Amino acid sequence: KMTQQMRDLQLAQARKPPGPSSPNAAKRLYRNLSGKFRVNYTSFDEGSLVGRGEKEKLRKSYLFQSNAALFEAVELQDLDRVQELLKQYSPEELDLNTPNSEGLLPLDIAIMTNNAPIARALLQAGAKESPHFVSLESRSLHLSTLVREAEQRVNELMAQVVNEAPNADCSEKEKQLKAWEWRYRLYKRMKAGFEHARVPDAPTNVHLSVASSSSVQVTFWEPLSVNSAVVTKYKVEWSCSPTFSPLLGEAVIDKLKNLHFTIRGLVSGTAYYVQVSAYNMKGWGPPQASVPPFAIPSNWREYDGRAPRRRGQAEALDHLLGQVKTVHQHCVCHEPCKNQPQSRKHSVSKSLKHLFHPGSKFLKTLKRGLYLTAIFYKDDNILVTHEDQIPVVEIDDTYSCLLMQDFLWFTKVSCMWDEILWLRQCVTVSQSSCSCILQTRFKMLLAISQMQGLLGIQDLGQVFFEPVKDKQGNILIVTLKEVKTNQTFESVRWVPICKLQTGRKSVSSPEEPTALDTLLISLQDKLAYHQRSSHALSPGLYLGYLKLCSAVDQIRVLVPEQLPNILCHVKIRSNPNISREEWEWLQKMASMEEPVPAEPEAETSQNHLFQELQGAIKELMTLVNIPLREAKDFRLYSQEVLDFGGQVSFLLLLPPSDDVCTAPGQNNPYTPRSGFLTLPLQIFELGEEW
Repeated sequence: KMTQQMRDLQLAQARKPPGPSSPNAAKRLYRNLSGKFRVNYTSFDEGSLVGRGEKEKLRKSYLFQSNAALFEAVELQDLDRVQELLKQYSPEELDLNTPNSEGLLPLDIAIMTNNAPIARALLQAGAKESPHFVSLESRSLHLSTLVREAEQRVNELMAQVVNEAPNADCSEKEKQLKAWEWRYRLYKRMKAGFEHARVPDAPTNVHLSVASSSSVQVTFWEPLSVNSAVVTKYKVEWSCSPTFSPLLGEAVIDKLKNLHFTIRGLVSGTAYYVQVSAYNMKGWGPPQASVPPFAIPSNWREYDGRAPRRRGQAEALDHLLGQVKTVHQHCVCHEPCKNQPQSRKHSVSKSLKHLFHPGSKFLKTLKRGLYLTAIFYKDDNILVTHEDQIPVVEIDDTYSCLLMQDFLWFTKVSCMWDEILWLRQCVTVSQSSCSCILQTRFKMLLAISQMQGLLGIQDLGQVFFEPVKDKQGNILIVTLKEVKTNQTFESVRWVPICKLQTGRKSVSSPEEPTALDTLLISLQDKLAYHQRSSHALSPGLYLGYLKLCSAVDQIRVLVPEQLPNILCHVKIRSNPNISREEWEWLQKMASMEEPVPAEPEAETSQNHLFQELQGAIKELMTLVNIPLREAKDFRLYSQEVLDFGGQVSFLLLLPPSDDVCTAPGQNNPYTPRSGFLTLPLQIFELGEEW
């Protein structure tokens, strides 16, 4: 009776044909799906459709077939087909959580046949259990009814097949009999799976950590034994009492891609106890208390009441720039191109099509001087002039060597591409001093304006960390910018990089290539550097290694090639927060003249951090090719935790004080393995935030 009522309620939402399908029918359906049904319905010729209504009917037909195919795949325990359908269609298109005519969902069938791989795939796609199974008794009764009705139907069809003479109707009844026999066996297997299952064991590795001054985070793993039934959700409970009475709150986690939960809105300085339990179709298993057993929301800054280092800095710099502009308002010239050489006058284009105008002042060859080149790329294509040349403009034809200070000044200007006109106007007034430095920098600003005007683009991108030089006395400052939009430009040519490299006729010898030839040869490396330098770290706490080396005119910092905007590092943990207790323990360790390698008390956050740091230091020492025996002379920077945006934080590992910065001519006894480079410190500081 209950089953009949459920069928009546679900009749309007039924997604399956009224009659049962056989395995052969399911396989035929898969073959159909692998062919015509796998084609996106929007790809059909619209001329063959009468109108939008028929297109919608066709779409619903495909989705109906995909829903039926998913049920068949789960019933046949075909994991590959289930994964294929989940990848091809969205949960909404599959009607993933709409019961079929038997009142079952795909996840119900998977867990009651104890097919863990399919159940996990469905859970990760957002599948739910049927809401009709409100108790163990209702689920048991429903399964018993399905088995009984299937058995009854098998007996009826068997009697009809035996008693009727062979004919077309008899052949059809034999097919129905086979289908019902198969379904009868499926329901019996589901019923046996339900009866055999028990509640799951407790989750394992339940770890509690402090996420902020008002939150804690709990992470956990699956139970060692699920007792013949897949876990479909977890429950996190918290309290201020170790007995969990009274209970302050609980949360049910049914999205199982990541087994963690952050409890927010807590009171700083209060201890909170947390436990986690798992659920399967037999109910909730026993809870597992966390390790450590409690956590106190806090942050390392509470140790001495320190304010964030960068608080208000951006606003202060904006205010300072505004003041500078106000002071220099009298410098504004109404003829910005007054001091521009006559040969450089040009009509400023507002689009990239001017790039290909015959009157463009881009250079094709270099004649011993300082030049600016802009690399714009999209996928494997690069933007070139109408003569298939990389855009190059002259900065100074009498400049034979680029001083590092001028180059570093240029990199700072790259942070103000929109302010070039204003900078030019101010520097122009200052030219009366006849300073060589000012003359060179004014010419740099002039070249930037010329490049911006010819390209019709203000933002020239990021400056490559070192100029390209040749033995003929040419110096190229290179900017790089990736074009990510799908915007199309009139008359613009994007040339494949490989075609540009192979098609260029070199005018230099392989032994002494020109700066342009060197740029083309190393173009992929420079593009790879540019892409990697914009990558961001995943949230977490990291251990960074600070190693500097000095030259006559600059200091350079060691960075990994894969992430050149970040110090050499390893990840300590996914939680970026350092609690007050952890920071207090680090301060005590740093203040000891001879640190004693004694572990903190067991089952404390300090002990967990101690173990994490040990592993991270070993990994970092191996990464930068430093023997572990030398680690005893290294130090943790204990003045602060470097915080970047609240999601990424760093602890710094420093070499002995005499080895933090390698002086000119001094040999570094431990050379890092391949995969590292050294950047000028100012270039590194201009990199994007970690």
